Amino acid sequence: MRKKNDQQLKDVLQQMIQSNRWKEKLDRVKINLIWKNVMGETVNKYTKHITLRKNTLVILIDSAPLKQELSFAKKKIVKLINEEIGEELIQEVIIH
Repeated sequence: MRKKNDQQLKDVLQQMIQSNRWKEKLDRVKINLIWKNVMGETVNKYTKHITLRKNTLVILIDSAPLKQELSFAKKKIVKLINEEIGEELIQEVIIH
């Protein structure tokens, strides 16, 4: 038997994340983990820094040839990461 004020744990956690503005921070952590899994060990080895600013993924790469190669695959990177995260979070990728 449920009481009137009973809520599912999922709903309570989502409310807490929204009220404390943790979503952006959690998204940053998710993006770092997803980047490692999706792009592989070789690309991750040359990746120095990943930042999520609003809907833009900013990536600092240490290898000029890899930067060039990833520049051609920006749309694919957006698609892969958005599919993995389960929402349309990233709209643009900037590679430095």
